[in-house]
Amino acid sequence: MLAKNDIEPLKRILVIEDDRVTKDLYIQGLKAKGFDVMDVQSGLLGIKQIQEHLPDLVICDITMPDIDGYTVLNTLRQDPQTANIPFIFLAGSTTKANIRKAMELGADDYITKPSTLDELLKAINIRLQRQTFLQSWCATKFQKAFNSVSATKNSVIVQEASIFPNAPELKAMFEFIEAHYHEGISLCDVAQVLGYSPAYLTNRVAKQTGETVNNWIVKRRMLGARLLLQNHEQTVEQIAKVLGYQDVSHLSRQFRQHHGLPPHAWRKQYHALASEVGI
Repeated sequence: MLAKNDIEPLKRILVIEDDRVTKDLYIQGLKAKGFDVMDVQSGLLGIKQIQEHLPDLVICDITMPDIDGYTVLNTLRQDPQTANIPFIFLAGSTTKANIRKAMELGADDYITKPSTLDELLKAINIRLQRQTFLQSWCATKFQKAFNSVSATKNSVIVQEASIFPNAPELKAMFEFIEAHYHEGISLCDVAQVLGYSPAYLTNRVAKQTGETVNNWIVKRRMLGARLLLQNHEQTVEQIAKVLGYQDVSHLSRQFRQHHGLPPHAWRKQYHALASEVGI
């Protein structure tokens, strides 16, 4: 049985649309179907909301007053934290060139306006079902890896090796992340301490590790989350606070993107498997 604070949140959808009439119509329909809906009227605000809240799916117009939908999608696909969020274009253009561009940038679907709510719901359900399948596949991989590690019952599961690579040039950065990952630090904090500009540090770390600074921070947080989830002493909400998250849903979404399961489900599966192998 799940604890009170371990109830899985509703599927969260962000609608990025500058046409108020169109947006309100879809928002009302999605809420009536049980979705947790957020909305913004511009691409820049959309990117900010996605990075802060990590919704389960994004619906986005192409033509907007500041940046277009293509730029929004391209920005998300460049960030490991948002790269796998399902993205559906809801656009007025029906040209093959526009549709092809959307697909090349990594859009999951392209719906032309005007469209019915049923058409939009069908596209949403298909994408969310695909995400569920991928999460199930990741969970299967998790179980195989767990069983492999647990084959020797004398092994101590709660101990995990450091996730940081052996890179002497980046030792100071990794040491700072290790000491402060639970304080809500960001790229700018790390760059300031090391005396570099964020852009320079980003390029340097990417060249040597293939990852961003923020991704290393998230990876260390995920390691901390796994270690804390391996016992029942704290709820997911309490763990989120320990790891520096202001919103438990932020931890839940990041954890699900990295592990294929939300925290409470990962914990449940972990203990079920631990019980099976007698650890």
